[in-house]
Amino acid sequence: MHTPERRLENKVAIITGAGCVGPGWGNGRAIAVRFAQEGAKVFAVDINSEAMTETQHLIREFGGDFTPYVADVTQAEAVQALVQACLAQYGGIDILVNNVGGPAPGGPVTLSEALFDAQIDLNLKSVFLTCKYVIPVMAQKGSGAIVNIASISGIRFSGAPQVGYAVAKAGVIQFGRVVAVEYAQKGIRINSILPGQLHTPLVDAVLAKTQSAGDLQALLKRRQARIPMPFMGDGRDTAHAALFLASDEARFITGTELIVDGGMTAKCD
Repeated sequence: MHTPERRLENKVAIITGAGCVGPGWGNGRAIAVRFAQEGAKVFAVDINSEAMTETQHLIREFGGDFTPYVADVTQAEAVQALVQACLAQYGGIDILVNNVGGPAPGGPVTLSEALFDAQIDLNLKSVFLTCKYVIPVMAQKGSGAIVNIASISGIRFSGAPQVGYAVAKAGVIQFGRVVAVEYAQKGIRINSILPGQLHTPLVDAVLAKTQSAGDLQALLKRRQARIPMPFMGDGRDTAHAALFLASDEARFITGTELIVDGGMTAKCD
C-alpha cells in the first residue's frame, strides 16, 4: 500500500463486500484498507462477519476508523437498515462503493433459471438497492461519490461462459451512466471500475474449482496468457482506482468507466 495523503479525511464511506473469502487482497478488503489509510471512516458491509475479520485487523493496526456491519444487500429491508445504521454511527454518507458480486459458470442452456436470477440479484440488484437508499442522503447534502465495481465481463467475453454475471455487470455499467446524468446537478458523481482478471483470493477459493477442475496453476496460466502485461494485478489495483474516483481529484468525472485489466480489453484476440 502507498503512503497515505489523507485524501478522504473525515469522509464516511460505505463499502459493501468488504470481507474476503481468504487471505490476501480481494477488492473489498483492499478498498476498505486503502480508504481508511486516506482518512475515511469506513462502514464495512458483508454478508459474512468472519470475512471482515482480517480487514478489520489490518485497519485497526494503523488506527483507522472501521465499523463492521452484516447485511444481505440483495434485500431492500437490510439495505435500508444498514444506511440508517451508518447514519447513526457517523452522521452522514459521502462515499458508496458497491463491491458485492461474483460469477456463476454457464451459458443460457446450462445455467438454471434460479441461478440466473440469483446472479442478477447479487451483481445488479444490490447496486440498485444501495443507490436507492444512499442517493437521497447524498442529494440532501448536495454531494457524494459512488463507485460501482463492475467487470470487463460486462463489455467483452473474458474467457469463460458466465452469461448471468456478464449481463449483470453490463447492467451495472449502464446503470452508472444513466443515474450519473440524473444526479449530476445534485452534486453526486457515479462511476464504474471494470477490473480484469486479477489474482484475488476468489480465484484460489472458487474459480479454480468452477473453471479449472481444481487446477489453480492451469487456471492462472490461462488467465495470464490473456493479459498483455507480464503479471496479474490484485485487489490493490482496484482499490487505487476506486480511491481516485471517490476523491475530489475526480471532481469532474462522472458517468464513465475506468478499466483495470493490464491491457486485456485492448487486445484483438
